[in-house]
Formats: sequence, C-alpha cells, structure tokens
Amino acid sequence: MGNRLSKIYTRTGDKGTTGLGDGSRVDKDSLRVEAMGDVDELNAIIGIMLTEPILVGMRETFTAVQHDLFDLGGEICLPGHDLIKPERVTQLENALDNWNEELEPLKEFILPGGSRAAAYCHLARTVCRRAERQLVRLSRQEPVTEVSLQYLNRLSDLLFVACRSLNKAAGQDDVLWKNKSS
Repeated sequence: MGNRLSKIYTRTGDKGTTGLGDGSRVDKDSLRVEAMGDVDELNAIIGIMLTEPILVGMRETFTAVQHDLFDLGGEICLPGHDLIKPERVTQLENALDNWNEELEPLKEFILPGGSRAAAYCHLARTVCRRAERQLVRLSRQEPVTEVSLQYLNRLSDLLFVACRSLNKAAGQDDVLWKNKSS
C-alpha cells in the first residue's frame, strides 16, 4: 500500500470546512462530520478499553469492531457507499448472546463502574449511543444505510453486556442503582 498521508496539514480546513471522501467540502460542524467524529471517538475509547486486561475472545471481538468502526467512518465520509455488511450485525448478536448466557439476569439497573475495563466499556457504550443518535439525525436529512444504524444499535447492546462480563471476569460486582424512593 502506498503512502496515504504524505502531508498531515493541508490548510484546506482553516476556514471551517473539510473534505469528504467524494471530494466535496462540507462545514466541519455538519451532521455528517459530527457523526464521523462520534464514530472516531467511540473507536478511540474502545482502543483505551483494549489496553486493559480483558478476555481473549472479547479482545478479538472488539479489535474487529474497531475495524468496523473505521469502515463505518469511511461509509459516512463517502455518501452513497455501504461498507458495513449485515453479517457484521449478526456477528455482534452472536457475541452478545454468548456473553449474556454467562451472566446472572439483571434485577436492577446498573451504574457505570466496577473494574477499570468495565468503566471504559461503559464510556464506549454512551459514546456509541451518541454516535447512533447523530447518525439518526443525519438519516433524516441525507441517506445512510440501514445496516449502519443497526450496527451501532447492536454494538451499544454488546458493550452493555461486555461491561457486565468484564466485571465478572475481574471478580467485581456490577454497581447496582439504589432507588431512593423505595
């Protein structure tokens, strides 16, 4: 593969616009750029989570997710392209089902926390929800693929279950919400 980034600064964005993959320019605060930024932030937080000791299968799953998120960012950057395939949603569902089988059923809501890996995972989950909301906003104005919306929705569910699995693997209890009104 050749050099993709031979020059890091171009000065083309100095006036508040950025280039999309199709060569068009948009404002840096456009919904499309906001969605790309949220997906990029999610990918970075998953990268932080992966610096922690986690289960081998979980590491493989979330490394694949990072590649998917890079593809999703590319899909958002290239209007009209579809890079996330439906099989990836199915793979997230399979991992979710497998990890959830090992957990006790929830009887209360849980708060973000427990182990450090789980706390990072909770942070990733909340950013994933934000990215999903931003992609929904974008979809109301411009076409986005249905599978990209499904992917982020399923990923946030997977992250929730992963938080619980990470706590269990670390010997930490989930932090249960205590309803003060009861």
